[in-house]
Formats: sequence, structure tokens, C-alpha cells
Amino acid sequence: MESGNLFNSLEFIPFVVAVFAQAGLGWKALQHALRRGVPAVPASFALAAYYLLLAGGALIGFPQIALPAGVPRGLAAVLGGAAQIWAYASSAAFLIYLVVRFAAVRLSPGPFHPNRRRFMNATGGALIASPLLAIGYGALVERTGFRVREIDVPFPGLSPDLDGLCLLHLSDIHLSAFLSEAELARVIDASNETRPHVAIITGDLISSPGDPLGACLRQLARLRPDTAILACMGNHEGYAHARQHCLTEGPRLGIPFLVRRTRRIPFGSATVNFAGVDYEPVSHRGHYLEGAERMIVPGALNVLLAHNPDVFPAAARKGFNLTLSGHTHGGQVTIEILDQGINPARFFTPYVYGLYRKGNAAAYVTRGIGTIGIPARLGAPPEISLVRLRKA
Repeated sequence: MESGNLFNSLEFIPFVVAVFAQAGLGWKALQHALRRGVPAVPASFALAAYYLLLAGGALIGFPQIALPAGVPRGLAAVLGGAAQIWAYASSAAFLIYLVVRFAAVRLSPGPFHPNRRRFMNATGGALIASPLLAIGYGALVERTGFRVREIDVPFPGLSPDLDGLCLLHLSDIHLSAFLSEAELARVIDASNETRPHVAIITGDLISSPGDPLGACLRQLARLRPDTAILACMGNHEGYAHARQHCLTEGPRLGIPFLVRRTRRIPFGSATVNFAGVDYEPVSHRGHYLEGAERMIVPGALNVLLAHNPDVFPAAARKGFNLTLSGHTHGGQVTIEILDQGINPARFFTPYVYGLYRKGNAAAYVTRGIGTIGIPARLGAPPEISLVRLRKA
């Protein structure tokens, strides 16, 4: 997801909600302190210090601020992650508190009863604590709950020589303070157990300048597909000023980055044409994949590597049979309501996670491996994807 800028599109809505919730929380805390007899000036100074610490911790997580300030990247990431976890979890708890208080005041029937009041207080307390517990689980458990997901993608008229072809798909690794090299090594080991024909990487190897790009490339070079490892770049390669390193070091390690380039691989009498594009931001919507039709190979199965899944309709129109993307992290923190996943990514793209079809064309959007922003996953566990082609 886009977090190289201080205020990025996918995080803007929860950011605004958190700001207003924190303002309400601070006002309630100040009122409570004044009712308890705390002098107004010390209470106001304490509240201001709290907000300065919270804002400072969150801002120091951005490399644009941490690097000029001389804060070590690992420490900055930990401080920024902790501040974001607390800000979002406490904001959610405060919003739940408002709902519980409304229900207790407006919806409680009949006269006062102490047992009912104790029950409502206990229930309300559990609900208010739930965001803190959920985010803690997402940060400590689900964030590294790597799992393999196998997906069959049927195509009409697929060559028998391509039926059963397996494409390993990794994306959004974000090797950084919140994903260690040892954890990435676990992902690579599990990936090799799937015995893929081709390994595909669709960008965001690291998060920020100073993250261990060399270590990430070395681990990815341990992948053992039957034929090739192919990659494209994400937005964070640009944010981290890592594009040139990927273009020079990647091929040396056996990982060519396809930037408006193709790689044709024969399988029996059939050919798969893999094409890659650079990250195309939402601001390019309406002009996605201009000229990419020149990479189409007639008679081959054409597979596009594109970090941003929003390009899928354009890819389908231009003749690509399959698009492999990441970028959204599957929402990263997703809440299921009435069988609908609610997460920030849904506000900006309909292609958040899973398999999508347009006519005979298909796209698969993986949840990816790492995290960005808040170092937690909830309802969107990290994923090693194995895309298997099938004859319809």
C-alpha cells in the first residue's frame, strides 16, 4: 500500500477518523480530570504532552523525518508502529465507548437495577477492550501467520501443455523492522515446498530507505522454480530509491525485473509470455498501461506482472489473459460485516483480494507477506499464493 508519503490515499480515511476520535478522547479525559479536582493548567499540559508524544512517535516512523533527524531506522519503525497501534486501537475503543454509552443511556428499558448495570458495565468494558486485544493479536500472531493458498484459474481453450502449470506469486514483502530476514526465510522455504514452475514477485520488497534490500534479494534468489524467477517493481521501490539497485543486482542473482519488458517461456508446444510494468499510481487512472499492447504475443498465454491491481480492466482490454498483482495487502486490517470485508483499500479499488474475471481474462490479487503503516494484520493473513492454470 502507499505509505511513502505522509498522507496516502489508502490510509487517509482511517487517519481522519482517528484524529477526530483522539480529539474526543482528549476532551473527555480533560473533563474527567477537572471533575476530579485536577487544576486546569496541569491537566491541559498533561494532555498536550500526550498528544505531542503520540504525534511525534507516529511521525518519526516516516523515513522523511527519521533520516534527517538521525534516528536509527529500526528504532524509528518500532516507535512509529507502536504509536500507530496505540492511536488506532484507542480510537476504536473510544468509538465503541460512545456506542455503549448511547445504548446504556437511551436503550436501557425500565427502572435502575444494580445487576443489570453491572452486566452492562462488564459487557461495555469487554467491548471497549476488544480493539486493543484484536490489534495485539494482529501484531503478535496473525502478522507472521504465513500460509500457502492454492488457486485454480480456468481458461477456455488452454493448451494441454499448460494445464496444471503452477505460478508461485509473492508480493509486498516489506522486509523491515517488522519482518525479519529469518521470517522471510520461512516464507521462502514454504514457497519452495510448493514446487512451482515459475516464481513471480510483484513488488514492494522493502518499505523505506535503509531497509535491507540486499538481504531481501538474496532470500528471493533462494527460490527454486523449475524455470525462472521474474519480478516487477512496486511503489516502495521508488519511495526507497531502490529501483536502480533492483535493476542491476536482481539479474545478477537470477531475478530479472521486467520494466516494460517480456520473457517468453516454452512449456511443451505452448508458450507463456510474461510481461512486467512499473508501478502505475491511481493518478494515472484513465491512462493505465499505455502502449502495453505492444508486449502481447499472439498465440501465447500472456501474463502481466503489475503491482497495482487497478490496472486489471486495462490489461484485459489490451489482451492479457492473466494479471498478477498485490499492493492492497488484502486490506491488511479487514472486518467482515454481512459477508463484506470492510477495509481502507475498498474505498480506492474494487480489486482488493482474490480472483477476478473480465470475460476470458483473469486477475489474482494476493494479500502479500509484510505490513506497512500499522504493523499488524487482522482478517487478512499474509499469503504465499500458488496460482494453478486449468483448462476450462
